[in-house]
Amino acid sequence: MGIKFRKKSENDYDAGNIFWVTMSDLMLGLSIVFITLFVLAMTGFTQQTVHQQKMKMDVAKEISQELKKHNIDVKIDNMTGDLIIPSTALFEVNSYVLTPAGKDLLSKLAPIYVNTLFKKKELVHDIDSILIQGHTDSQTFAGVKTVNEQFILNMDLSLKRANSVASYILQTNYDKRNSDAFRKMIVVEGKSFNEPILSGGHEDYAKSRRVELKIKVRDWNVANAFGLKR
Repeated sequence: MGIKFRKKSENDYDAGNIFWVTMSDLMLGLSIVFITLFVLAMTGFTQQTVHQQKMKMDVAKEISQELKKHNIDVKIDNMTGDLIIPSTALFEVNSYVLTPAGKDLLSKLAPIYVNTLFKKKELVHDIDSILIQGHTDSQTFAGVKTVNEQFILNMDLSLKRANSVASYILQTNYDKRNSDAFRKMIVVEGKSFNEPILSGGHEDYAKSRRVELKIKVRDWNVANAFGLKR
């Protein structure tokens, strides 16, 4: 049987050229994507983080001014907008039931806090959660024999206190048009005595017992940058 050799036609060369041109376009496209991601990583992410921090500082300043105007003595972090409320202003010792004075404080404080946040539309868009954290000190309950038992009892108390604050804030007179959005942001945590406040190298028991409200913004990542994830 004879073997026939077919002479390559111009069409064969064209097909090969088309293949390599297509691969070149693909590699060029991938290179552009990687360069874009690199630029975003080096500039966009940092700029977004700086922008978010500035907005949080602006909110903290405005909330602080409003609290002073209404004679509400609550500590606020001027960098983050975190509110720190001493447990003594809200609860009796070892209790998670809000006192009348605690309810009065939250009735004044919550509308200022929530309404100021929602006035900042750009910041609200970036908020992942409003974290309401309960903290206790490390002093031992009567009859408790182990550190683990002490930790769990304080975890239960700190969580219940945070939940009491969250529950009452939702009842206060903030702008109810923002109720759905605000409710979806709320996260409640108990921290037990894991994050004590120190003074002179020693735990300050009074300051350690507290409830904190913290603004948590979304991470600025590639998915967010390209609108793939919210």
